[in-house]
Amino acid sequence: MTEATEQFFASLPARAPEILHGPVAGTLRIDISDGHSTTHWLARIRPGEIEIGQGSEGADAVWYCGVDLFDRLVTGRSQAMAALFRNESTFTGNVLLFLAFRRFFPPPPGTRDPREVAREHVRRVR
Repeated sequence: MTEATEQFFASLPARAPEILHGPVAGTLRIDISDGHSTTHWLARIRPGEIEIGQGSEGADAVWYCGVDLFDRLVTGRSQAMAALFRNESTFTGNVLLFLAFRRFFPPPPGTRDPREVAREHVRRVR
């Protein structure tokens, strides 16, 4: 498990109130494999909160990916939906849990809010 992944999971409870706005609730198990072993993370999601633990018990949804992909996701170098579409990861269960969880991943490096870009453009034009 990479240090970036450990830090990512440790940061989730503090970030949950600003990210988890909708009425989504349930348990998402994230299975991260390095090819020889698999680490199982449990994300218990409720509106405005997330509880993180480890374990392989049952969940409402299971997302499987490799350690390299997950490291790219937590550093913003890959996008979760694109990884699913490219078959780099797999998912089963309640898709709303995955859609809520992916909002925790950072945007690609250098990405800026389009509203701020537009404001800067207006300031320059004046």
